[in-house]
Amino acid sequence: MPVLPIAIAQMCSSPNVADNLAAAHTLIAQAAAQGAELVVLPEYFCAMGLRDSDKLAWCEDFGQGVIQDSLARAAQDAGLWLIAGTLPLRALPLRQAQGDLRQAQGEQVGKVYNSSLVFSPEGECTARYDKMHLFRFQRGAEAYDESVVIEAGAAPVTTTITDRSGHPWRVGLSVCYDLRFPELYRQYALAGAELVVVPSAFTYTTGQAHWEVLLRARAIENQCYVLAAAQGGKHENGRRTWGHSMAVSPWGQVLAQRSTPTAGLVLASLDSAVIAQARSQLPALEHRRL
Repeated sequence: MPVLPIAIAQMCSSPNVADNLAAAHTLIAQAAAQGAELVVLPEYFCAMGLRDSDKLAWCEDFGQGVIQDSLARAAQDAGLWLIAGTLPLRALPLRQAQGDLRQAQGEQVGKVYNSSLVFSPEGECTARYDKMHLFRFQRGAEAYDESVVIEAGAAPVTTTITDRSGHPWRVGLSVCYDLRFPELYRQYALAGAELVVVPSAFTYTTGQAHWEVLLRARAIENQCYVLAAAQGGKHENGRRTWGHSMAVSPWGQVLAQRSTPTAGLVLASLDSAVIAQARSQLPALEHRRL
C-alpha cells in the first residue's frame, strides 16, 4: 500500500520576515534530504509581530509577493509538496484610522486573512484555505483577539496531493483554533480526507491543557492522520507558544513529536493501509446517526 514520508516543521518565528523565510527554507531542505515528500510549516511561520497590527505591514495580495514567491521556490527547489502554515493575505483595504489614538500614532488599520497555501513540487499554488475560526482568550493579563485584524474565512477546503508513486492523498486544511470545532473535521472525513493538517501557534497556557488531547480526538473521530506543525518557544513579542508539533495516527497514537520548544523537524510516514484498517475494523463513520 502507498506510503507518504512527511516532515512537520516547528519554528519560533521572530518579527523579521526575511529571517523566518531563511529558517523555513533550511528546514524544508533538511526535510527533503531526509526523504520527505510533504512538509507542513506552522501558523505565522513568516513572522510573529510585536503587535497584531504588524501583519498589515507584510500582508500580500493572493498570487504575488515576496513570501509567496519564496514558498514556491522552496517547494520547487526541494521537489516536494509544501503546506505553508499561514501568511497574511489582504482582505480589506488598508485605511487611515480616524478620530482615535491610532490616528495620532499614524497607525494604519485594516484586515487580512490568515491563509494556508499548498504548493506543488513544481512550485504551483494548488490550494488556499482562510482560517475560519478566530481565537479569543483572556485570563488575567493574558489576552488575545484575532478578530481585531483578521477576517474569518468562509469555507472548508480539501485538496489532493500525490506521492512519488502517483498515489493521491486527500488533505483537509485547517489552522490552530479550528481544532476546537469538530464539525469541520467531520466534514473533511466525509469528503474523503485521509489526513488533516493543523498549522498552529497555540499559547503555552492552552497548549499545555488541550493541544494533544484535541489532536488525538480529531484523529480518532475521523479515522485519519493529523499533522500538527506548531510555533514553540518564547517570542520577541513576549508570547510563549507550546510547540509539541506532532503526527497522530488514525488510531489516535502519537507517531512522533517534538517534545522541546525549539525549532526542528518531526518525521513520520503515513501508510494508507493503516487508514483502511482503522475504518474497516471499526467503521464508526458508517455508524453515524446524525
